[in-house]
Amino acid sequence: MRKLMILAWAGVAMAAPAHAAVTASGDTGFVTESSVDIAADAASVYALLGQPGRWWSDAHTYSGDSANMTIDARAGGCFCETIPARTGPAGTIEHARVLFAMPGRILRLSGGLGPLQSEGVAGTLNFAIAPSGKGVRVTMTYVVGGYLRGGTAAMAPLVDQVLNEQLQGLKRAAEAPAP
Repeated sequence: MRKLMILAWAGVAMAAPAHAAVTASGDTGFVTESSVDIAADAASVYALLGQPGRWWSDAHTYSGDSANMTIDARAGGCFCETIPARTGPAGTIEHARVLFAMPGRILRLSGGLGPLQSEGVAGTLNFAIAPSGKGVRVTMTYVVGGYLRGGTAAMAPLVDQVLNEQLQGLKRAAEAPAP
């Protein structure tokens, strides 16, 4: 499973446009940061963060369907995924735990995403929402520290690309016409 997750993350690194950056990297961790301007109000964007099924890529889930993902946007809440028993045993996964929730401004989670979950690392994913022009700017930062068996140099750019894909999905979902 770990090998499949790394290959899936690598495939996105080759396909996604580079709108993000690894801002720091060392032997024991790395930092990625990405920003996007969204033509929507802060309350709507924050509410959408709690609905990853609308903006997270199906390719970066364990179940193959982001509709199985939820974020309970309150301190202690879970960024979780249900794995239905369609193609194998049913299950659940906790991607991250909510550390800080300030509606319309900040959502901060702690967890090792994707293949990082099986490594000896801690990760903090922060979404900061600030006014910008006729909408908001969402800045997503992911700080990872600890031990990665393959080292941080190879993993950091892959994580950066995958997270940027999710941020672009948030923008698309927030700016999509109402049904």
